Amino acid sequence: MPTPKDENTLVVVKPDGIKKSLTGNILTKLAEARLVIIGAKVLHVSRELAEAHYRHLKDKPFFNDLLDYIQGKPYGEEYQRVLALVYKGPEAIRRVRAIAGSTNPEEADPVSIRGSYGRITTKGVFENVIHASSDATDAEREIKLWFKPDEVVGDVYPVKKTSRPAGEETVWA
Repeated sequence: MPTPKDENTLVVVKPDGIKKSLTGNILTKLAEARLVIIGAKVLHVSRELAEAHYRHLKDKPFFNDLLDYIQGKPYGEEYQRVLALVYKGPEAIRRVRAIAGSTNPEEADPVSIRGSYGRITTKGVFENVIHASSDATDAEREIKLWFKPDEVVGDVYPVKKTSRPAGEETVWA
């Protein structure tokens, strides 16, 4: 029987997961997949990143609420951040999605991450505490959107070197 090919997948612990102090619980549940974390960072989600990430939902009536949600705006400035991770391993996408559960928290298995910790707001937004890539095409697009090549350990996708004019950069003092 052939061995499953390694895949990469993006996982984002959303602002409601941060606010509810669920990061440790979520990482513990994801550890059941026995995958390797090859990228991780905490970041503020810009409007541009939110729009690019959810571009497939731009025509939905809840689009702006969704953008506010992923940016953490409903939770106050202290929670306007996410934890983004890249996992790698055999069948990573399927395995992470099984642990994450259905996008709709009310339909998710009660022992899944979304079934355990998610809810639907009165505006109809799924506060499902976690994002998980849906397929290999989305995983590649999302990882490239959320991470630079040097923020991921190993060669996950082809890269190229480019030259840019020197510009202003923030460095550690």
